[in-house]
Amino acid sequence: MDFHHQLKSAILDAVDEGLINRDPTRKAVIKGKPPRVKKPKYLNQFELHKLLDVLNLEGGISWDWLILLIAKTGLRFSEALAVTPDDFIFSRQVLSIDKTWDYKENGGFLPTKNRSSIRKVQIDWQLIIQFSELIKNMPPHEPIFVHGKVYNSTVNGVLGRRCREAGVPEITIHGLRHTHASLLLFAGVSIASVAKRLGHSSMTTTQKVYLHVIQELENQDIDLVMRSLSGLC
Repeated sequence: MDFHHQLKSAILDAVDEGLINRDPTRKAVIKGKPPRVKKPKYLNQFELHKLLDVLNLEGGISWDWLILLIAKTGLRFSEALAVTPDDFIFSRQVLSIDKTWDYKENGGFLPTKNRSSIRKVQIDWQLIIQFSELIKNMPPHEPIFVHGKVYNSTVNGVLGRRCREAGVPEITIHGLRHTHASLLLFAGVSIASVAKRLGHSSMTTTQKVYLHVIQELENQDIDLVMRSLSGLC
């Protein structure tokens, strides 16, 4: 449809200027399906709070705990699956990321996406208290969340149900990573710090992925600059 409109506009100009005698697109029938509505890629802070409020964090390890961990750390899905009890360094308030889990094939640990993905992610005290209790009796070198074959669709299904329960837009597990990064940027955290936390190979990657957020922040900065300048007279 978009191509048709552009072509028809050019042809009508050609008719008006006498370059051609008639409009061959006049009876054109446009077929095809309208594009699907794009799903939101991330939640805002209010929506994230609503989502976390409905998580079932009673009892032992569940996918709800994985959702909480990714929401608070911005880990990739494969990185979160590979987390073992030994990766938590509670005394330093960090989670060490140095491997991923091969959930697409036969399971097992794999290297990280790139060298920059090997990192230590700072975690908050609440998460430390929760996970220190949760994993205290687990084998130190085995993944916390993996018990048999894991499917991305299964976890996305759980997250989708929780989003519906919370009355917020449905996002994917990867959308939680986008949510984490977007909230940090809106909070004023530098692009360099966000890139390092996400394990991006360069700030350019972060800028490309979160261009929409950065542009919105720039608009806010312009408003702030104008307000500051208007008070100088």
